[in-house]
Amino acid sequence: MFRWLRGRGAAAPDVAEMQARIPDDLWQRVLSAYPFLAPLAAPEREQLRARCAWLLASKNLNGARGLDPTDFMRLAIAAQAALPILHLSPSLYEGWDEIILYPEGFSIPRRQMDEDGVVHEYVEEAAGEAWDGGPVVLSWSDPDPEAGAFNAVIHEFAHKLDLHAGQADGMPSLAAHPDIKPRVWRQVLADSYDRYVAALEAVEAAIAPDVDPESEDADAWYASLPLDPYAATDEAEFFAVSSEHFFIDPLPLAQALPDWHALLRAYYRQDTLARLA
Repeated sequence: MFRWLRGRGAAAPDVAEMQARIPDDLWQRVLSAYPFLAPLAAPEREQLRARCAWLLASKNLNGARGLDPTDFMRLAIAAQAALPILHLSPSLYEGWDEIILYPEGFSIPRRQMDEDGVVHEYVEEAAGEAWDGGPVVLSWSDPDPEAGAFNAVIHEFAHKLDLHAGQADGMPSLAAHPDIKPRVWRQVLADSYDRYVAALEAVEAAIAPDVDPESEDADAWYASLPLDPYAATDEAEFFAVSSEHFFIDPLPLAQALPDWHALLRAYYRQDTLARLA
């Protein structure tokens, strides 16, 4: 059904024609499947539909490990990926052309040098990865609508927005945002990140000594945090994890880090808190 859309390099698409090629019943299925998409107002739904058509036309979505993506899978991934650029330019996703979809999580070999100069090699289990200048790699089993604020698609496409500006440092391009000063972004980002790391350290210190902090038994302590603990990795991950929460469960973020939430609202040009209330 979407064969006509695949890998066309649609830099200047006929939006009306492309939207019309997405069947209404399939579009409604996707909107209904993801609770954070269902509340979109009618004009935003049509804008999202146009962004989806552009994504499907300009990116090759290929299955890996034997997966043959269905039209529902393709449109579901496109809808989640398009949400962050609903009111931004699609050009922010240009410069690469492939989305790779695994049926479930995948392994990534890593090399990391510690402070003593010793190189450690290990394998990391992942639900997604965004390559600088390369593809976005995703696991179909992980964009679970019932998985709280976790969303691998939004997470990895937030990394793409970050990388579009150069390096992954938690600061996307602000060229189209004269209302946001880079100095203010960096200041609010650094302050919010430090406050979050301090909150995480306090939670970890409060976990009972007989409880494994990596086990489900510790979830009750981590539940008090406004973001997933992975946000404390660095400022790039802080931006990506914050973006997941901003679109799916923004209230804890807005309450705990109001300045950072306000900055994300200004950058994405969406009031998700009002939309999802």
